Amino acid sequence: MASAAPKLGGGAGGTVSLDDGTFAAEFNMSLVHETVRAELNARRQGSAATKTRGQVSGGGAKPWRQKGTGRARAGSSRSPLWYGGGTVFGPSPRHYTVKVNRKARRAALRSALSVHAQRESIAVFDAAELADPSTRGAAALLADWAPTSPVLVLLAADESAAGLSFRNLPRVEVMPVGDAGVADVIGAASMLVSEAALPALQARATAGGESTGGESTGGEAA
Repeated sequence: MASAAPKLGGGAGGTVSLDDGTFAAEFNMSLVHETVRAELNARRQGSAATKTRGQVSGGGAKPWRQKGTGRARAGSSRSPLWYGGGTVFGPSPRHYTVKVNRKARRAALRSALSVHAQRESIAVFDAAELADPSTRGAAALLADWAPTSPVLVLLAADESAAGLSFRNLPRVEVMPVGDAGVADVIGAASMLVSEAALPALQARATAGGESTGGESTGGEAA
């Protein structure tokens, strides 16, 4: 049976056919977990840093003579034992990226999209109806559908006005379809896709397209 999604707005309603190759795939838990982990790791800054005793300024002179003071021996005030001294085995800037093959990313995206199709938690709308930014219009569109939050709204690159309409609604995240990763799709309880963005979304889940934004996972392989 062909997959379909309700079409919102326009008064007439109806449904939009979904590509079974994209929205009727078997869910692969391990593949989705691997891809989500790689995407979330790639978003980490990895900028935490500390200084070792060799990087802390000062400490060139011996604080006091070796014997006769009654105190413990000390060779530098930059010792990790001293307040203001260096750090032993502290964090240093690094990246957390994990390589995931393109075919694996596509399969994981198909799995995530198929979950929404099976749960009937995906809908399509015409972004031209929100050509003039209107939060009230976007809220009314969602009210007719009554989705479960959080909601992910995917738009084409030239549909920024519709994005302005949705961005102030609570528990609604808006992003270009090319930036949405598997973590965004699987993390949303409901997904709203514009008619213009739907072909691009289906292409990304097959060999026809690749993301340049949210799926930076540190490696490329055929």
